[in-house]
Amino acid sequence: MAEKVSNKWFKERLTPHETHSHRLKNILVKKKTSFQNAVVADSYSFGRCLILDGEMQSAKTDEFIYHESLIHPAFCTHPNPERVVILGGGEGATLREILKHKSVKKATMVDIDGEVVEWCKKHMKDWHQGAFSDPRAEIIIADAKKYIENTSEKFDVIISDLPSPMEEGPAYQLYTVEFYKTLISKLADDGIFVLQAGSGSLMQIDLHLKLYSTVKSVFSMVRSFSAHIPSFDVPWSFLLCSKDESIDPMNLNAEQIDLRIKKSVSQDLDFYDGITHEGLFRIPKNLRKMLGREKGVITLKKPVYFYK
Repeated sequence: MAEKVSNKWFKERLTPHETHSHRLKNILVKKKTSFQNAVVADSYSFGRCLILDGEMQSAKTDEFIYHESLIHPAFCTHPNPERVVILGGGEGATLREILKHKSVKKATMVDIDGEVVEWCKKHMKDWHQGAFSDPRAEIIIADAKKYIENTSEKFDVIISDLPSPMEEGPAYQLYTVEFYKTLISKLADDGIFVLQAGSGSLMQIDLHLKLYSTVKSVFSMVRSFSAHIPSFDVPWSFLLCSKDESIDPMNLNAEQIDLRIKKSVSQDLDFYDGITHEGLFRIPKNLRKMLGREKGVITLKKPVYFYK
């Protein structure tokens, strides 16, 4: 039963000097699991939301922007994505968007926190929309790092939908050059890797810049792009990476993307189309300059954390 808390505020710290406050009206789940502090709550401004370790992960009003940005540019760039693995993705919305692509034969989701996955199945049905029950879906509750290290499979697309790297959490190890060197060996020759890659806000951009430089040291082609997520209060950044430099989202124009969507996607999309695709990858001059200057590489011995 939901706990009514009409005057409860969740305050998310963006920097030591900035916060974004969300007024909550119901708390459905509030618990420390073996891996993280998890909250499922209803907010006044953004509807139901998932909060992990004090960070807004997903909100009903705008989750489609995040999830369509994470999935469809990669899937419309890849020539024929059939076998996919998601690292993280507990709400099921990443899986939902992947399964809209007719070419997908198998989508494996690997999430370390089974408790959060079960709460999402129960309380966040608008996110997964039955994706967990799709016959093409495989759900594995396990450490994504160990899964990638141990699997013998090759994937067309690997999606990293992990929580931001925190000093006290396990996810930071999956944001390092050591992990990406292992991960690239699990991709097919024309494979694509896409990851949520931190805030695109100038107040918080250090993680994104260093992630770009880190994956650039491993992959032949890397593109940075961002989409504004209102519940995050900032533009959120992603990185699309390929082993083959010819597999590049900037090689595709709006008309080509719209044709691929029409041919390959089984349901209507709300955010992403050809015009959106062109806009996502035409990043501003100041960011292009910052990305070009960045030389830092994230390692296990020198991790970089998302500020909390």
